Amino acid sequence: MNLNRYCAVAALGLGLGLAGSALADPGVTADKIVFGQSAALDGPASALGQGMRLGLLAAFEEANAKGGVNGRMLELISKDDGYEPERAIENTKALIEQDQVFALIGPVGTPTSKAAQPIATEAAVPFVGPFTGAGFLRDPALKNVINLRGTYDAETEAWIEHLTKDLGYKTIAILYQDDSFGRAGLSGVQKALEKRGMALAAEGTYQRNTVAVKTALLEIRKAEPEAVVIVGAYRPAAEFIKVARKVKLDATFVNISFVGSLALAKELGSEGAGVVVTQVVPFPWDTTIPAVAAYQEALKAHDPAAEPEFVSLEGYLVGRLAIAALEQSGAEPTRQSFLDAVYGTGSFDLGGVTLTYGPGDNQGMDRVFLTVIQPDGSFKAVETLGGSS
Repeated sequence: MNLNRYCAVAALGLGLGLAGSALADPGVTADKIVFGQSAALDGPASALGQGMRLGLLAAFEEANAKGGVNGRMLELISKDDGYEPERAIENTKALIEQDQVFALIGPVGTPTSKAAQPIATEAAVPFVGPFTGAGFLRDPALKNVINLRGTYDAETEAWIEHLTKDLGYKTIAILYQDDSFGRAGLSGVQKALEKRGMALAAEGTYQRNTVAVKTALLEIRKAEPEAVVIVGAYRPAAEFIKVARKVKLDATFVNISFVGSLALAKELGSEGAGVVVTQVVPFPWDTTIPAVAAYQEALKAHDPAAEPEFVSLEGYLVGRLAIAALEQSGAEPTRQSFLDAVYGTGSFDLGGVTLTYGPGDNQGMDRVFLTVIQPDGSFKAVETLGGSS
């Protein structure tokens, strides 16, 4: 951080009555708290960044309509990284050093988070609610990282459990993005299969931010798998499934939560029926859950045209967690008091959705939910695969 800039901002804050002293943390003024987000807002993964941003804004505006947090309005600065690590690094440095944000929130992706998290950790800036299930972010040594969602290992274990137990499958192949995200999923699948004395029937890869999946499809097709599990974003996943159906690859397709479920269903159109997606947040249309009902109301208030879906629900829950932590951080919040509030409070009930943290545990939720795309493009929550699902 530029020392002269920091001193100038601090002095200005003092003149405005910022927290009563020049020692207030960046991003906190007398009337607002500013959060920063680096995410894919354009390009092949844009629905993920836009969805997280949409949910965060819905949560922040819901709080602001009630007077904010201790009289301070919540603001969000979002920067597009295109799902590329180099741009995520640039954005993260700019958000911390130039925009002087209080915390980073809702970053999207494993490779981008892997690039940005060390910068945030070095600066002791909270890194809240990354949209990734990568294991490295669950390292208890990362005191500034606060995860909401379960891990990719939990999702891949659920895949193999249901494919082998519910459907009796013995030949399973994988398509994965050839980077840290895809390899995290590959590792989880391999562990789940080894646990059952099995191995992958075939593997195929594609490059991040492309839809070049045909070579992978040709390799996977040779094995005639009963299921293909996919660790990727919605456009390449949809392209693979559509082409696979054209060449008569008769398999069950299973996708990871990161895929962007609503975007995947729209990309697939009539080809989506029967495609499985695991989720790490509750069903966005189940308004019997108070947090989901609140999400739908907040979403409509922010953007009446927005459709409920899994990504923006996750963004909303991340926003609600940040708000709850701020409420526990005292009248003059600091980055450290914010982090202390998360780990000290331990359990946050957001309304039928409980997040639990503690010493050595920076992940709030553990559950994995099964959903299946229906012929009309909608989603159905199921307990098992096969049968009526």
